[in-house]
Amino acid sequence: MSMLDKVVAAVMPPESDEQRAEARAKARNAATDSDWLSLVLDHHEQIEAAFSAVKAASEAVSRRAAQKRLAVLLTGHSIAEEAVIYPALVKADEQGHATKAYTEQSGAKVQMALLEDLDPMSQEFLDKLEHIRGAVAHHVYEEEGNWFVELKEKLPPADQTKITFRYSQEFSRYTGQDEEADMGAIADSVADFQPGVSHGRSQL
Repeated sequence: MSMLDKVVAAVMPPESDEQRAEARAKARNAATDSDWLSLVLDHHEQIEAAFSAVKAASEAVSRRAAQKRLAVLLTGHSIAEEAVIYPALVKADEQGHATKAYTEQSGAKVQMALLEDLDPMSQEFLDKLEHIRGAVAHHVYEEEGNWFVELKEKLPPADQTKITFRYSQEFSRYTGQDEEADMGAIADSVADFQPGVSHGRSQL
């Protein structure tokens, strides 16, 4: 275990599974069908499943493949948040939350890159994977428990619609996943408050 891994393990706040479940339920209650918050929560659940898949893989090839799927999903999600959601936090006068969020996700990217250099069947790999998973779980807890619920309450409907469109667009651009169910309707809504924008897609 590296010194950095030991530091991460030592400072990781010990939220319980129950606390995390309560935070997610709170966020789900604040979300509406297919809005940006519901998409973020879906991605959080996918990321959790992807961490489990890496750990559960029984041989090197399948574990490395699962690791790569996790990396794509985690990076695509973080890019979308960093490009769209965190600037919205700043707009809502939550610069502190935004700064912390950027820092935490940068750290996760570094650790995911270091994971690539380890033997996927080694204990060192599993230790680092668990430390990354714990850091991501805490980051998710912060977002779901307070930051994003408050953002839903603070921003006007027009901004919420724009965030939904752009978050989905950024995530899809990186991962190749089609998250844009009925995005034409969302784009039309964006155009309502973006004068001169045709369907909103290339202007946001």
